[in-house]
Amino acid sequence: MTQPFTVRIAVRGYETDSQGHLNTSVYMQYGEHARWSLVQASGIRQSDLVEKAVGPVNLESTIRFHRELRAGDEVDVTCSFVFGEGKTFRVEQSFLRDGELVAELTSVGGMMDLRARRLLPDPRATFREFASDPEILGL
Repeated sequence: MTQPFTVRIAVRGYETDSQGHLNTSVYMQYGEHARWSLVQASGIRQSDLVEKAVGPVNLESTIRFHRELRAGDEVDVTCSFVFGEGKTFRVEQSFLRDGELVAELTSVGGMMDLRARRLLPDPRATFREFASDPEILGL
């Protein structure tokens, strides 16, 4: 089995809350950074999507916290796209500090027609159309 796509991020002091923990909204930002890094690694450029008036959208996100992150920690954020049938797909992400699970972020996404403001019927087809390496996306 191959390792999931991973991005390492250093936790900065200004990203922490009054208890010294990484702020919840920053977990979402780290997750978004890892998702776009994976999409870019597959060969998809955001500007190409915009030019064709399509783009991925987040429909739902759930974070489950297991351990705290503090300023100075380094966290590996994994990212895996899971496609089924239909208009939506899942993105599964783990946050790991020194290999220990810190948090899990699970999202439901879709690919939107930006003109019609509707989800496309098959997001896999759109990802395949734009990706030079669709295997990174699990396709």
